[in-house]
Amino acid sequence: MKNAFLSAGVLSLTAMLVMQSCNSDPDPNERNVLTLSFDNRVGNQSLVLGNSNYQNAVGENFNVTTFNYYISNISLKKTDGTVFVFPQDSSYFLIKETQPASKQVVLRHIPTGEYTSIAFTIGVDSLRNTMDISRRKGVLDPGDATHDGDGMYWSWNSGYIFLKLEGTSPQVTPDPAGNQKFRYHIGGFGGYNAKTFNNLRTVTLPLGVTAKVGPEQKPTVEVVADIAKIFDGIQKVSLMKNSTVMFSDYSSVIADNYTSMFRVSEVKD
Repeated sequence: MKNAFLSAGVLSLTAMLVMQSCNSDPDPNERNVLTLSFDNRVGNQSLVLGNSNYQNAVGENFNVTTFNYYISNISLKKTDGTVFVFPQDSSYFLIKETQPASKQVVLRHIPTGEYTSIAFTIGVDSLRNTMDISRRKGVLDPGDATHDGDGMYWSWNSGYIFLKLEGTSPQVTPDPAGNQKFRYHIGGFGGYNAKTFNNLRTVTLPLGVTAKVGPEQKPTVEVVADIAKIFDGIQKVSLMKNSTVMFSDYSSVIADNYTSMFRVSEVKD
């Protein structure tokens, strides 16, 4: 009888240890991290909000007071051609020049491997735009108090602003208060109840080198976002002629231009 109790105890302990082992098996990719570091610039100049003067492609002077944009639906391509799609629920980031921490996008649980390019959407896809509000948290929460002043959501149009660029220019006609402001608020995902323009854009950026990801290899991909390209892309944009661009057909010109705004400048091990 004693031996029977002993055997039962050993079996019970063994089963417990096996269960604990199964439950504690670590995610093989848990420690694998790749960081996207966004550097907002205007041509060859660093972006400084408020008091730095820049010039666009048609020779107009301007400064920038606000620069925000969403990136989403990130994917990474390996050297063997396979593509890792970052989990969509965790794949929405709001980059804000006023918040340096927002420009460091840390992607976790990336499969071990060697990567050659990255792709992402500029903006917020139509599915997420129309999803139940309970599925839109963090930077996607229209009711988040920290969004006050950002204006990254049109409550009247039930949609996100993908990119927001504001500033002043001496070439802009003064408003009644004498301010010479320009405002580019670009959104539009194709429409919900009625069809509209679709300003969702996806970019694919070659890394130039192989980015190796593993438990001991945590690369940082430096991504430049060049505001100058907003004015000088598929079509040249004049601040004097187009000082305010929001929910209009011309917004697609801005969206086409900012598709070329991003480039990878460096990959750091």
